[in-house]
Amino acid sequence: MGEVYEGVTRIPVTAIKLVSSTVTQTKTVEKDGYAALQVKLGNSKLRREVEEVAELSELSVGQLCTLVATSKGKGYSGGVKRWGFAGGPRTHGQSDRLRAPGSIGQGTTPGRVYKGKHMAGRMGSDTVSLKNVKIIKIDADSQVIWVTGPVPGSRQSLVRLNLYQGK
Repeated sequence: MGEVYEGVTRIPVTAIKLVSSTVTQTKTVEKDGYAALQVKLGNSKLRREVEEVAELSELSVGQLCTLVATSKGKGYSGGVKRWGFAGGPRTHGQSDRLRAPGSIGQGTTPGRVYKGKHMAGRMGSDTVSLKNVKIIKIDADSQVIWVTGPVPGSRQSLVRLNLYQGK
């Protein structure tokens, strides 16, 4: 990340490097049941299906877009870190229950734990969408786009940029 000044206002920005892509297959409604392009990104074997591929010349400074990326994986974590549980009291004989989740359900009825109950488990590695991200600068020579704010995921991770239509 970096920063850009517009007058006296400091704006946090993130640089996104565009990778070269080649269309490897065209999906049609008649043949496949839906319309899409299969795109090979850079020199890797990674292939993604996209509905539309925009050219760098179609982007403009000040344009709003949506960024979609996978957040950083944080591994297995407990309820206090994952969901912000308060934990138990530190006194009154509670020597080993400081970060325990406590009760997780009712008694005889319903006699089970509801699906989606906040418990310990894997944290991160979620698909995150950031809406209304503004394009601040476009460097066509080095194929870099500067957008406002942070971008989810680690460095060198794949980010999809969806442009708003109409506005």
